[in-house]
Amino acid sequence: MAEYLPESGCSSTIDKIAIVHKIELGYKFMNDKAKNDSLVTTAVRTLRLVELFFTHPEGLTPQEMLPQLGISRGALFLLLRTLKNAGYIEQSERRGRYRAGPRLTAWRTTSSEFHQTLMDAFYQEARHHPCPETLLITVPAEQGFLALAQVESSLTVRTAYPIGEIINAGSAAEGLFQSPPAPAVIRSGYSLKISDEIIELALPICPDGVHPQAALLMSAPAFRWTEETLLDQWLADLRALAARLSYRAGAAFYTPYQVIPSGELTPEAPLTPVEIRKFLQGPWTARLACLRPDGKPHVIPVWQEWDGKAFYLIAWQGSMWAEYLLHNPEVSLTIDEPWPPLRRVSARGRAAALPLPRDDPQLSALLQRLSQRYLGDAALAPSAGQIQQVFQIIPETLRGWKGLLTAAPQKNEPTGR
Repeated sequence: MAEYLPESGCSSTIDKIAIVHKIELGYKFMNDKAKNDSLVTTAVRTLRLVELFFTHPEGLTPQEMLPQLGISRGALFLLLRTLKNAGYIEQSERRGRYRAGPRLTAWRTTSSEFHQTLMDAFYQEARHHPCPETLLITVPAEQGFLALAQVESSLTVRTAYPIGEIINAGSAAEGLFQSPPAPAVIRSGYSLKISDEIIELALPICPDGVHPQAALLMSAPAFRWTEETLLDQWLADLRALAARLSYRAGAAFYTPYQVIPSGELTPEAPLTPVEIRKFLQGPWTARLACLRPDGKPHVIPVWQEWDGKAFYLIAWQGSMWAEYLLHNPEVSLTIDEPWPPLRRVSARGRAAALPLPRDDPQLSALLQRLSQRYLGDAALAPSAGQIQQVFQIIPETLRGWKGLLTAAPQKNEPTGR
């Protein structure tokens, strides 16, 4: 640095040293400022990328991100790789779309509004649930899972967790948020954890119907249950509870992970009328397929009620599909589940608008039944004023299956194709 010292005005060695020090400080300030500017720019781009993932839950390709970030391809891939290694984003397959990972998804759960909605729904539902064991809601946190709400078992020997504290890693809930989830979790839609002392069953709560943001956890002393008896007695009921909590949080449907399992399942077989009735009584939305006036198909999830002879659907105010059905009543309905035994029901028929006035007791009863099935007993039923139209569909064909399609159906077995 000495070569930059001016020769005049320096009366002593001390003066020269002081000037050197000032120049060094000046250079350090400029270097620090440049580094800080770079860090700020990187932080801004990172936050912009996070916003993109939140507004595009279906995922994004690098080609879709580049125009919105204004950075080089190399800088983008460096940023993506860093976030992926840290668990903030993930890819379902190599060279596939990037999506929000478990750590980034956990940011959503820090919303007090989300927490309050979930806790209110849980306490309303769980206090009346027949499960004798402890039920609780957990959400991802920095060091494990936060125990958000709990209805403790009344049995003398039971498990319990401190509300508002962290459950360390090793809980069954952890299996729901791994990146990527284990094939068994995707295939079955639940996570099970058994230790010498505790058995836990965790089911995903998905406000968007697909991506878990919280877990419904059943916890019990291990000596009281085997895996087989626990799943046989409580899996269906707890899965229905997780679905209703997801609906209360905003989901229009409930298909966690949205992946059709490919594990070992029984060959395809028809459902009996009794099995069809039992399946359709669950809180599972139907996909209604109809035609728009321009001839293009339109598919939308809807609540459904099956009375053994006909389906009943409610169109809320502003539903375009109600107009489509009045224009062309030919429709089909599909109700299915993404976990074993892969039950599904398909129906085709004509939709007829029912002339039910808003003060009709039949309409109020239908609203109450649908609200209880999809939102729970404690939920406030929608008002008749929110309804645009009620439709009845008497199926011309109604078929149900379970299991996987085999190469060749058994003799005399309906294929449904």
